[in-house]
Amino acid sequence: MSQTIAIFNHLAKAPITAMEALNKYQCFRLAARINDLRVQGHTIHTEWTVRNGKRYATYHLIKSKPTE
Repeated sequence: MSQTIAIFNHLAKAPITAMEALNKYQCFRLAARINDLRVQGHTIHTEWTVRNGKRYATYHLIKSKPTE
């Protein structure tokens, strides 16, 4: 299974961060996989968080593109 599909399946159930993507799917470039999903037509919201002076994104699937 490709990383993009694995990340989409994860997003269908719960939000994801870069650390989760790295630990669960060995994905070093989560933002690129999120972009791939957006290009496919999925609506994904990026929530920015600052904790201990570090900024990171949490991605949420808002609307999935219907399959044809």
